[in-house]
Amino acid sequence: MSDDEAALKKNILSRMLSKEAYERLSRVRAVKPEFAAQLETYMVSLFQSGQIKTEISDEQLKQILDKITQKKQFNIRRA
Repeated sequence: MSDDEAALKKNILSRMLSKEAYERLSRVRAVKPEFAAQLETYMVSLFQSGQIKTEISDEQLKQILDKITQKKQFNIRRA
């Protein structure tokens, strides 16, 4: 990703996320950079396509993260 693309992504995320949600995303990025990058790309694409029209609060971001992490969890059962 070029510097221009990174700056554009950061600009869009700062506009679409509340201050608290942006800080939470920064903490996620520090712990799981690949996961945060995927989430950022997904959210920017939703914003650019007009599917996200209002600011995302910290509570809404927590719900999004919960839904995404629940999909990745699975149980292994032994027969």
